[in-house]
Amino acid sequence: MSRTAMEKKGIIFWVLLIVILFLVLFPIYWIAITSLKYPVENISPVPTFYPHRVTLQNYLNVLEGGFFRNLYNSLFVSTFSTALSLTLSFLATYALVRFKFPLRLNYIFLIWVLIVKILPPIVLAIPLYTLFTSVHLINKLVGLVIVYQVYTLPYCLWMLFGFLKAVPIEYEQAAEIDGASKLKVLTSIVLPLTRGGLVATAIFSVIVAWDEFLFALLFIRNPDLLTLPLRIVNFITEYETLWGELMAIGLMATLPVLLFSGYVYRKMTEGFSMSLK
Repeated sequence: MSRTAMEKKGIIFWVLLIVILFLVLFPIYWIAITSLKYPVENISPVPTFYPHRVTLQNYLNVLEGGFFRNLYNSLFVSTFSTALSLTLSFLATYALVRFKFPLRLNYIFLIWVLIVKILPPIVLAIPLYTLFTSVHLINKLVGLVIVYQVYTLPYCLWMLFGFLKAVPIEYEQAAEIDGASKLKVLTSIVLPLTRGGLVATAIFSVIVAWDEFLFALLFIRNPDLLTLPLRIVNFITEYETLWGELMAIGLMATLPVLLFSGYVYRKMTEGFSMSLK
């Protein structure tokens, strides 16, 4: 390949990279500048690409409206629903991978779980609402943690299935020959080897629970128990959209997930690398 052709390919690469970065970063930039504008500038028919006068009033309005309470609710539900999903899916997936089932019932179970996952959530909403009403779990964060298993548990099962299947069974057999119990094998052999996969699964489970809106809308009525997605939608009213506050709380609600994902990015990459071995 000639030097001129290599230079042309290099130019094309950088142009494409700049275009992709612009498409990815411009919406974030627009959210940030909109959150710093006065309401008059946000509803102007002529868009401005930078705030003529910067204000933090939109952020103050969000904070005074109970943002930290909503943040706590989202953190509580996302953390405990992910912990419950990981615990149940880890034990269930280990049984599916290591134990022998007649008539390939383990794969039939996984297919059934996948069918439940792809069903529209509204199909499950009415029976779940009736069930949770009878056991007095409506309008409680604990009830939201349980109902979120409809989203997170099937996802965790399918992700962990690949990670656990990649663990060599010879390690477990060697530990059992040395006298280790099944619980010891799980905690000392399987769990450390799948730690990266658990972290990767936890990231996606947290994101799914953090962004969930439908079940939170149906199961929560107390204003003190609203999660961030429910709080965000309150800035879109019948008569107007509070663009400044909407962009401010959107940016603030996204930040915790971005920090969490960035912090565990290395472990997530290790988890995916292990699944490919």
